[in-house]
Amino acid sequence: MNLINVRRFLRLPASLAVGLALVACGTVASLRSGHRPATWYAGGSACTGRPAFRVREYHPGFFILRQPACTNYEKPFLYLVIGHTRALLLDTGAGGIAVAAPIDSILDAWRAAHGGAPRELVVAHSHGHGDHTAGDDQFRKRAGVTLVEPATAGVRAFFGFRAWPTDVVPFDLGDRVLDVLAIPGHEPASLAFYDRATSVLLTGDTFYPGRLYVRDTAAFASSTARLVAFIASRPLSAVLGTHIEQTRTPFTDYPVGTQDQPDEDRLELSRVELVTLDSAVHTMRGRFLRTRLPRFTIWPL
Repeated sequence: MNLINVRRFLRLPASLAVGLALVACGTVASLRSGHRPATWYAGGSACTGRPAFRVREYHPGFFILRQPACTNYEKPFLYLVIGHTRALLLDTGAGGIAVAAPIDSILDAWRAAHGGAPRELVVAHSHGHGDHTAGDDQFRKRAGVTLVEPATAGVRAFFGFRAWPTDVVPFDLGDRVLDVLAIPGHEPASLAFYDRATSVLLTGDTFYPGRLYVRDTAAFASSTARLVAFIASRPLSAVLGTHIEQTRTPFTDYPVGTQDQPDEDRLELSRVELVTLDSAVHTMRGRFLRTRLPRFTIWPL
């Protein structure tokens, strides 16, 4: 496959100019950033003691968990968003580690401070690949837990999509509404979630600092275009995916299978970077080539 450096060919569309204008006028810059750690370093290949997820309350009621490297080289991120009547856990990890226990601990502490609410937990997925669904059995058939099976039919039925994949479906956690978008292309049941309370957009494996594996090019192009159209009229504080594979050196990633990533990139991506992805995809006009950009690589399979 040819590897194209974006600096040689990319022409940014008018939509990027709109995003830049929003930044310049302060619409984006004024948004409060999350409480992010200096690094999300997940450790090396050796487990000492009992490995545990790294947990950070990024915003009030919005938790980020990262699986330690010694349990799986994928080191996926999980997200827990809490409302008044229910909480949403997005993904269950890559296996080899207890995921229900830390989620229970977070929710128990939250309930103790908030009158016992929420009582319901919904476990859903950014998409159906094994490194994001391996912990499902830890939640299946538990009282007070609804597990959304990670297939298109189950996702459509649970969230109430009528026109797939073009609907934008509100999902109310109780005084906290998420917008759910279907974004197939990486995987048929891929979803994005926009938290109105924090202006954070969760994009799973469709968009993160690393290798964006594209299995269905037409669907991926439509999905990136819908994401850009969705955020065009909304505030956006951060775009958060489910992996970091990029180093802090632009255009450079860690090889597949790398566990120890001491010099990895930050997690957050921006409006401008999402629009840049869409522009690169649009420029390809359906003829996808492996294309390296500063913080991610478009990687057709």
